[in-house]
Amino acid sequence: MSVRSVALPVLLVLLLAGAYLAGASRTGSAPAASSVPAVQAAAARAPNTLKFDAGAPQLASLRIAMIEEAPLPVAEPLNGRIAYNEDVTGRVSSPVAGRIVSLKAAPGDSVKAGQVLATMDAPDLAAAVADLRKAQADESRKRLAQERAQKLFDGGVIPRKDLESAQADRAAASAETERARLRLRNLTPLGDGSGTSAGVGGSLALRSPVNGVVVDRKANPAMEVQPGMADPLFVVTDIKRLWVLVDLPERYLARVSEGLAASVTVDAYPGEIFRARVTRIGQVMDAGTRRIQIRCELPNPEGVLKPEMFARVSLLTRDERQVLRLPNSALVTEGLFSYIFVETAAGSFARRKVELSVQDRDYAYVSGGVSKGERVVVNGALLLQSELG
Repeated sequence: MSVRSVALPVLLVLLLAGAYLAGASRTGSAPAASSVPAVQAAAARAPNTLKFDAGAPQLASLRIAMIEEAPLPVAEPLNGRIAYNEDVTGRVSSPVAGRIVSLKAAPGDSVKAGQVLATMDAPDLAAAVADLRKAQADESRKRLAQERAQKLFDGGVIPRKDLESAQADRAAASAETERARLRLRNLTPLGDGSGTSAGVGGSLALRSPVNGVVVDRKANPAMEVQPGMADPLFVVTDIKRLWVLVDLPERYLARVSEGLAASVTVDAYPGEIFRARVTRIGQVMDAGTRRIQIRCELPNPEGVLKPEMFARVSLLTRDERQVLRLPNSALVTEGLFSYIFVETAAGSFARRKVELSVQDRDYAYVSGGVSKGERVVVNGALLLQSELG
């Protein structure tokens, strides 16, 4: 056998082996080798943790804040309405028919108790003053008659029955004087009842019953007024002391008692919290809404809150216990559980399960799973959740 005939089959076998190895490398042997580092990297990362290099684009989408404490509410915030404190509010109307002569106060003016708000011409008041003076004159005349009768009786000039008649006339005159005085006092409640505060010709002075601010005025110059009008002529109130009226759902009634503290927020001052306190719980449940009205006293020393503002009221626990509070944007929900992302180091984040005590439309109050002072992702938690997935 020649050398050439032996070398040809060997060369053919080598060519077939080279083609087989090249095909095997194209069909998957190389990817299997490259997947080994990725598997090793996934195994090296701790569960529920993420780490980004400095300058990673994901970090620009995150907002991180330190967790803070806040008083724990007994329920989610309730809708409330700011109202006048009726204990320091006076509504001034006219007790008699008449006509406005002059106005002494305008809306927004600060007034003192007893200060004149307006004067009006009141013929009925003039008649009441005249009745009082007439009764006083009659009483004086009959007093003198009684004194004369007493002297004549002591001298034996007249019988006892004439003395008794004079005494009865004087008593009747005194009663008429008292009736006229009380009538005038009803017409001028802030006067002295003598008629001197009525002025000349029946000029009635409408006075403020309390210290405060004129918040409403329905009186106009030359306006004809009548007793029993639908609206008061003036409303005066102490604007630094207000009420908050809250319709409490029936299911929270057992948690609320008088003296409970409350925090109040309004749209006009976002982020600012005003403190109030429950002073009265209604005794009757509204059959239609199944709610009961509670009343809170709201100090307003700066006068920034206004009656008829809508408010959100959070009733606090009696001990005003402090718990950790997070914005709802920091929460990620999976099934029945809530999670947050805590910054453990620069660019590193750990996902934790937290326990919620109360959650409202803005905040969640956390009872476990995180500590005070830790830094939490408050915006961008969903991005980290997707990265973790």
